[in-house]
Amino acid sequence: MKNQYQGRRKFIQKVAVGTMASLSFPSIISNAFAAAKPKKIVIEKNSIILFQGDSITDASRDRNSMRPNDTGALGTGYAHFAAADILQQAADKNIKIINRGVSGNKVYQLAERWQQDALDLNPGVLSVLVGVNDYWHLRRGTYKGTIRTYRDDYKALLQKTKDKFPDIKLIIGEPFALPGSAVSKTWFPDFHEYRYVASELAVEFQAAFIPYQSVFDEAIKRAPEGYWSADGVHPLLPGARLMSLAWLEAVKLP
Repeated sequence: MKNQYQGRRKFIQKVAVGTMASLSFPSIISNAFAAAKPKKIVIEKNSIILFQGDSITDASRDRNSMRPNDTGALGTGYAHFAAADILQQAADKNIKIINRGVSGNKVYQLAERWQQDALDLNPGVLSVLVGVNDYWHLRRGTYKGTIRTYRDDYKALLQKTKDKFPDIKLIIGEPFALPGSAVSKTWFPDFHEYRYVASELAVEFQAAFIPYQSVFDEAIKRAPEGYWSADGVHPLLPGARLMSLAWLEAVKLP
């Protein structure tokens, strides 16, 4: 076991220090999206883009800063990387990007803060990634919601948003999980149901859908699970960057 661990660590160090480009992020993304033609969301001039979700979106953001486009307020995860690319490429478009992800959240907890942390912000583009806690906390016995709860709560949240902003552009991220310290084989196939619900809701609400599970399934063909996520749920630096590139695949800049 020690030799296996040392071997994996040496591999990760070699890749990280040597040739990140050899992992071919673009090919990972293109392969993950190959099964379907993704819907593209056009980000208009003067858009407000809101990222919502749980700890994967939160990514240790500074909750004392409410300013859009603020480095600390965007956290250290995929929302930060995606925002950096958008703001660099559309420097003259007056785009404002906000992160309101909260660690540990399930769908019903998003709903509890939705007015203040979503609707009051008047977003033109809303990106949501939620679901892993709805399953994870059920397994831990700290939550009693089922897959039906997830579906019903998520649908109600999206419908409330569309009722308020009929023209809002939605992006729905697929919940994902990789083998790791927090994720065992017993997660499957039950966890897949949460992925399917997110995909179905994306179709129903005409949202762009980001197949994060497929993205990471492709990624672990290039480097082991521990390279992308420490525990199978929370992405490490290359995993967060990979997520941002997948997110950017779903948008078009003006």
